[in-house]
Parts: sequence; C-alpha cells; structure tokens
Amino acid sequence: MKQVFIILLFSLQSSLIIAQQEKSYIKKGNDLYQQQKYKDAETDYRKSVEKKNQNIEGNFNLGDALYKQKKYADAGDLFNKIGAAANNNKAVTAEAYHNLGNSLLENKKLEESIDAYKKALLNNPKDDETRYNLAYAQEKLKQQQQQKKQNKDNKDQDKKKDNNKDNKNQDNKNKDNKNQDNKKQDKKDQQEPDKISKDDAERMLDALNNDEKQTQDKLKNKKLKGAKLNITKDW
Repeated sequence: MKQVFIILLFSLQSSLIIAQQEKSYIKKGNDLYQQQKYKDAETDYRKSVEKKNQNIEGNFNLGDALYKQKKYADAGDLFNKIGAAANNNKAVTAEAYHNLGNSLLENKKLEESIDAYKKALLNNPKDDETRYNLAYAQEKLKQQQQQKKQNKDNKDQDKKKDNNKDNKNQDNKNKDNKNQDNKKQDKKDQQEPDKISKDDAERMLDALNNDEKQTQDKLKNKKLKGAKLNITKDW
C-alpha cells in the first residue's frame, strides 16, 4: 500500500508540473500574440499541447495564431476537432464552429462556412456575431451563384454569336462561290460567242447541204455546157 501511495503521489506531482508548464507556455504565447508575433506565439501554444493534446485553451489559442498567419486550412482543421471533441460543452462547441466558419469563409468555402455557422448557432442561438457572419456568408454565396449564372449566360450568348457569324460567313462563302460560278459562265460565254443550239445547228447543216447540192447541180450544168468554173465555198 505504501508503494502504491508513493506512485500515486509522484503521478500527481508530475501532473501538476505539466499543468504549470502548459499554463506558462500559454501565458507566454498570449503575450506574444498581443504583440502580434503570431509565429512565436504559435510555437509556445504548440508546446502547451505537447504533453496534453486535449488542452482546450492551448488548442484554441493555437488556432487563433494560425488564423492570424492566414493558415486558414490548418486553423479550420483544429477548430473542427475542438468542436467535435467538446464533450457537450456548448459554449466551447459554439466558439469552435464560429472560428471554423471564419476560417472557411476566408478560404472562399462559402457553403461549408454557412454549415459551420449554423452549428455554432445551434449551440448558442443568442450569438449575434455568428448570426451576422452567417448572413454575410449567405449573401456572398448568392452573389457567387448569380455571377456564375451571368458568366454562363454570357458564354452561351457568345457561342450563339459565333454560330451566327459562322452561318453568315458560310452564306457569304456560298454567295462568293455562286458569283464566281457566274463569272466563269460569263467568261465561257464570252469565249464561245458563236455557240448555237442543236436545232439551229441541224437547220444550218440542212441549208448547207442544200447549197452544196445546188452548187453541184450548177457545176454539172456548167460542165455540160463545157464551161470552166472556179467553185469556192463560203461555208
């Protein structure tokens, strides 16, 4: 029994020493935080939670120091863990989710920040600051959605204009091709001014045949008369 008592006493003394060290690191960290030396404050806050990771005050202040250094993702992870492990302490849970909402908001994660603020209000419905931040995040989300819709509408409009332009260009191209074909036809017609139809050609051929026959008849008649003629065709 005596040995057990000594062991328990030693454990108690060790716990007291650790607790004193934690408080010392937290106090030093707080002083540095007030001086806006957030990186140095972070170092002391981390020391305060080395031995006892469940030190709420040390973790909370560590999260604040990370937030001040714009390490929003790291700060958010820490506040989320604090909120989930608060063991029904609504005040701590509300503060943790409030800070989580701020970290997410700074990281442009609007929908996630809204969820965090709602969790904070579930644990502390009277927190006007959280309610204001919630309304702010909701308004920002609304503006973001409207901007996305506007961008989509503009993109669709530009696409429609491009399609109309392509159609117009195609029409102009077809028109140019048609004009080119007409020019080629005109040129061809100019190169063949004596082009005649099939019927006209047949009539002319018949006429020529008749002339030839008449010429031959005349030639025969002349020959019969003994005359010498020079026959020249003009066709």
